[in-house]
Amino acid sequence: MAKSYLESLLSEREKIELISRQHWFILVSMIFLEIFTILVIMAVTITAAILLNRATFLIGVVGFGLLMIPVVSMIRDILIYTHHEYVVTNRRVIQIAGIFNKQVTDSSLEKVNDVKMVQSALGRIFNYGDVEILTASELGANLFKRIEKPVQFKTAMLNAKARLESGEQWVSPRDLPGFGAPQGVPALLAQLETLRQQGVLTDAEFQEKKAKLLAKI
Repeated sequence: MAKSYLESLLSEREKIELISRQHWFILVSMIFLEIFTILVIMAVTITAAILLNRATFLIGVVGFGLLMIPVVSMIRDILIYTHHEYVVTNRRVIQIAGIFNKQVTDSSLEKVNDVKMVQSALGRIFNYGDVEILTASELGANLFKRIEKPVQFKTAMLNAKARLESGEQWVSPRDLPGFGAPQGVPALLAQLETLRQQGVLTDAEFQEKKAKLLAKI
């Protein structure tokens, strides 16, 4: 299966912790005028066709042509919104923008000094806000404006930074000794325990897989 653009950016053993984007308010504000224009053009076209029934075909062609302008503009705005992502991995924070021409900005977790979050009263109600990352790199500060779930984004980033600084690294099951070789239940249970301690498996997932293994005995 072909990799997505985001997956192609990841280095070896780099794991995505969270993917976020700007709040849907931003998308609504981008396409509101275009939706309004579409409705106006449709209303004017229908009214003109009713009043001038002899020129219905010509009016329909002109109306359709005018309608395509805001429709194409709206599709473009939607694509811009959906292709603008903020990604937290176990090593860095990535900002990706652009539909065809991509702009990628990285902030290494090792160089993150402080994280500032601002949420207005409306932002707390609708769960959006601004997150500013202050780093020791040449970029200095990286501001993510009106992103969705800012508290969750900040928490995921700080947790990933803490794990990186403590030396706790995520390990793929394929990197575990003896992966793919025939093993007994005790060895598989030991691998599951390792994955649980690394946070790859939740306690519930660990217990479920453990029960399945024990049922084979």
